[in-house]
Parts: sequence; structure tokens; C-alpha cells
Amino acid sequence: MALVDELSQLKDETLAAIAAAGDTSALEQVRVGVLGKKGTLTGYLRSMGQVPKEERAAVGKAVNEVRVAVEQALEAGKASLEQAELSARMSAAAVDVTLPGRAQQIGSRHLITSIIEEVSEIFLGMGYSVVTGPEAETDYYNFEALNAPADHPSRGMQDTFYLVDRSGDISRVRGESDVLLRSQTSGVQVHTMEDRKPPIYVIAPGKVYRRDVADPSHLPQFHQIEGLVVDEGITFGDLKGTLDYLCKQIFGEDRRTRFRAHYFPFTEPSAEVDVSCGICHGEGCRFCKHTGWIEVLGCGMVDPNVYGFVGIDPEKYSGFAFGIGVERIAALKYNVPDLRMLLDGDMRFLRQF
Repeated sequence: MALVDELSQLKDETLAAIAAAGDTSALEQVRVGVLGKKGTLTGYLRSMGQVPKEERAAVGKAVNEVRVAVEQALEAGKASLEQAELSARMSAAAVDVTLPGRAQQIGSRHLITSIIEEVSEIFLGMGYSVVTGPEAETDYYNFEALNAPADHPSRGMQDTFYLVDRSGDISRVRGESDVLLRSQTSGVQVHTMEDRKPPIYVIAPGKVYRRDVADPSHLPQFHQIEGLVVDEGITFGDLKGTLDYLCKQIFGEDRRTRFRAHYFPFTEPSAEVDVSCGICHGEGCRFCKHTGWIEVLGCGMVDPNVYGFVGIDPEKYSGFAFGIGVERIAALKYNVPDLRMLLDGDMRFLRQF
């Protein structure tokens, strides 16, 4: 009965190993080592054919007793270990509700959005309304109706993104599609004058696109705020007073403005507006290139030719228009050295504002 004694010894050793298992993984190793395909007890079962006939009954009974005892011990040990592991996980994951919570970072509007809202509030306070227009424009609204026909040299001032026109109607504008990403918000002027009759007092903030390489002072996508006034008796003095007020509201009451003659196809006369440098207060420094002034926007009186596209009588009405870059304001007001920082999404930078 040597085999029966071996089985009895295997049973004792296996039960001891089950009792000593520290976790379910160790317990599984014991199970595989005894009851697996290559386990010790399985080996006894496979060798039953070599056991003498007179001993088979006793050996078979002993094997079954060992198997039942081991399986019962494994089941009990598994239940106990799983409960212990669950309790350990729950204890490790427990939250002390008496501890103070972690403060969440409070979000805020992006600097570009804040500036658009700030400028909008200034003009809403002056009785203007805010209008919008499509970012995908036609050549007519972006150029032609703004006094810049196909052969006009001013088109060379802007490198435009043309789109694929799926309508099948391809214009003769330089062999390109007639549909484009607007290069200026000035096209909203035309839409507004088509839809409304004077008096008109509006601003039009929005995205614009130009084929510029991104660098510290240029972006291929940026934001403009277009302004338009059309009414009876509007003069260049009204334009100057409006923009002087705007600059003081944005940059501070101590800032001065000056107007320099310039050229825009849809305004005549046209000007660029400078504001006195806030760093040197007009004395001259590296920031303002020792001029004491910083360029902020372009403007002018609406060219009478533009009224012809929208059916407004230039003998009765006059008006002015201006366009200001939102990123330009950000750079000047908050000393942003590189416009690309506004788009990088670096929270260390954005949380400063």
C-alpha cells in the first residue's frame, strides 16, 4: 500500500500549501500543481492502469478522497482570500470625507474672446449693434463690392485662400474658384448695407484668413473687428472722435492718438491710427522703435463707389469704416511678444489673463 501512503502524504502537503497561500494567485498555483493537466494527483489518475488489480480499488478510493479534500480546501481558501483582498482594496480606496477637497482650477474666457467682448461692450454702449457674416465668402463680397475689381492692384496686398467650388460655376478671377476664406471682415459691410437701410451703426467681429506663415507678428488665421457707420452728415471728425474714444477705453485715458494718411480700396480718404506708446509715454523706446507711437488699426470714410453696389445714395449719406486686429490689441495691451502664444494652448500663459 505504498501508493496509498504517498497519496496520504500528498494530501497533507497540499492542504498545508493551501493554508499557507497568501493570496488567490498563490492558491491558483497550488491548484494547478496538484489538479492541473500536469498536476501530481492527475499523474496518479493517469497511472491507474499500471497499478496491480488487487490494489486498484484502494488506490482509486484514496485518489478520490484526496481530490475531494483538496477541492474543498481550495474552495474554502479561495473564498477566504477573495474576501480578504476585497477588504484590502476597499480600505486602500477609502476616502476620508473629513479632509478638505482639492480646489479645482477655475476656467475663464480666452484672451481673444475677452478682447472681442470688451470692444463689443464699448460700442454697444455707444448705440452700435453687433453683426456677423460668413467665413466662406465669394469674391464679390470680399473684393469686388469693396471697390476692388479683378484687375485692381489692391488684391496683391492680400494672399487669399481660395476654396474648391462644388457648384461647377468657376469664375474668371485669376483662374480660381469664386469662393474663398474671407481675408477681411470688411465683406460684412456689404452684407449689412444690403440688408439694412441707413442709419447703420454696427461692428462685425470674426475670424479672417490669409496665406501668411505663422511668426511672432503674423498668423494665417486671426481675428478682426470691422466697424461701419452710415448716416446723414457723418464726417471724418466723427471717425476721429469715435476711434480716439475707443483707444482710450482699451489702452487708458492717458493715451493719445494720431491719424496718418494711408490707402484702402474701400475708403477715401483713408488713414492708419497710432496710439502713443504705453511704455515710454511717447518719449521713444525700443518697443515703439523710438517713434513714441504704435500702429493699431486702419480706417477711412466709406468710398462713394461702395454705396453704388448696395443702392445707397452717396449724395444723401456718408459714413466711415475701420478694422482692428484683435491679436494686435492683445500684443499691445498685454505685452504678448509672440502671437503664436495665443494659439498654443499653454495654460501657464493663458492663466495670466
